[in-house]
Amino acid sequence: MSVRRLAEKQPPSFAFTPENLEWAKARMAKYPPGRQQSAVIPILWRAQEQSGGWLPQKAIEAVADLLGMAKIRVLEVATFYTMFNLSPVGRFHVQFCGTTPCMLRGADALKKVLHRMIGHENEVTADGVFSWTEVECLGACVNAPMVQINADYYEDLTPETLTRILNDLVAGRSPRPGPQIDRQNSAPVGGANTLTDPSIYQVTTPAGQSGAASQGGGGATDPKPA
Repeated sequence: MSVRRLAEKQPPSFAFTPENLEWAKARMAKYPPGRQQSAVIPILWRAQEQSGGWLPQKAIEAVADLLGMAKIRVLEVATFYTMFNLSPVGRFHVQFCGTTPCMLRGADALKKVLHRMIGHENEVTADGVFSWTEVECLGACVNAPMVQINADYYEDLTPETLTRILNDLVAGRSPRPGPQIDRQNSAPVGGANTLTDPSIYQVTTPAGQSGAASQGGGGATDPKPA
């Protein structure tokens, strides 16, 4: 993984809103006394949401102060996990999966769409609408190739469907997340093709034994109470 650094241009300050501070303290209260630092990841995530999708240095330091942690410890967490963006992102931030399953299914063509419609990786468009970055596996290999845009997954993509999704977002429409082909979640394309013989699901009853007994329903062989 490449070195991740804080953005050169930083806002001068950060403070949690009252609502977010209350939320953060509720997360901390879920842990035993002395273990509040375990809430560092969700609280960093909340700070990122408040900051418009990225983590300024002052936000990282505010989280450290809230949790009583050394600032370098929180910085280590923020720079390790790619879920935390260390520089400004667009209103719609595209995370492009470039690992092997997606590449084998045509992700390289999706990357060309991102270059054409958004521009260079890790740069925000002039209107502030889009940015994109390549990430490691997002855990949707069955539905490759795919991207994550903000909190939503868009799967089973082609260059055409990704282009449509980006155009819909620009136009203020809400494209449907999930598979962009005719299947439900990660179900087989074209429907089930194994274990489809109805006979394998039929219940047979041995000769001389009632159906209820064969299913544990209280037959003659059940022990009687004393």
